[in-house]
Amino acid sequence: MHDLVTLGEILLRLSIPSPARFETARQLDVQIGGAEANVAAAVARLGLKTAWISALPSNPWGERIRRELAGHGVDCAHVRAVDAARAGVYFVEHGVPPRPVRVLYDRRDSAFARLEEADVDWEPVRRARLVHLTGITPALGAGPRALVKRAMREAAAFSFDVNYRASLWSPADARLFMDEVLPEVRYLFLGEGEARTIFNLAGTVEQTLEALARLAPKATVSLQRGAAGSTVLDGSRFCRPRRQLEVQVVDPIGAGDAYVAGFLWAVLGKRGLQEAVDAGSAVAALKCSMWGDIALVSPRDVEEVLAGGPDVRR
Repeated sequence: MHDLVTLGEILLRLSIPSPARFETARQLDVQIGGAEANVAAAVARLGLKTAWISALPSNPWGERIRRELAGHGVDCAHVRAVDAARAGVYFVEHGVPPRPVRVLYDRRDSAFARLEEADVDWEPVRRARLVHLTGITPALGAGPRALVKRAMREAAAFSFDVNYRASLWSPADARLFMDEVLPEVRYLFLGEGEARTIFNLAGTVEQTLEALARLAPKATVSLQRGAAGSTVLDGSRFCRPRRQLEVQVVDPIGAGDAYVAGFLWAVLGKRGLQEAVDAGSAVAALKCSMWGDIALVSPRDVEEVLAGGPDVRR
């Protein structure tokens, strides 16, 4: 039995190091990234048993992705190999302020897009302590949406990160799907912008969380607030990180997934709500300090951050 099972697509990430732009790039840095796989990898690195359900092409790129995730400790035994398919790709331009980070996707007709319910062994989903899903997968089309709905039905308990992508679907379509998620979700993660865009919630942090809790009555709800940290509502209890962490941002992509990973690692480890909020914040901060989508962390890294700031370790 796995502590955490995730389901979703992973992409090759081709990054243009700053200060170059798409039009001037001469080199691309190759990484991998996908919201659900990012969470599975970080939780595995923190010591829990995780699995990732997906599809990859039967070619060297697919093998590289599988080996890399397995190297982080993720069980990839339930990843389907698809002949004559491709891995999706996304390109990143790392802007220096005031230029933003820009992302271009090329994922049409990927191996994952061909994955159907009958291709998946659902037993790991049924047996998992928790299944983690995101709003990216159902936004990819009818097939991926059916996979997420099936996973929600099969799971004993599931968490869900809204992860809204305006390039994939409209706020109205996202809200329609979320109406199916909210009554049953156990842990719900979203950002303040997503609360406004999808749920039309624009009050105080507390009012926003209380409104979301009414929509998701079984859920612990975590609202990500960027540099302001996070606020979590569990029943009638609000919780915030105990420390404001100093962060030098090297690469912000994947920070939300890292927060989810730290939070779920703590709750699956039977730590309290405050410890989960602190762990999520610590893993997210660590992720921002390093290159790539995946938080390359260990329990000791988290402990050192929570114990107090940067230092020289000898």
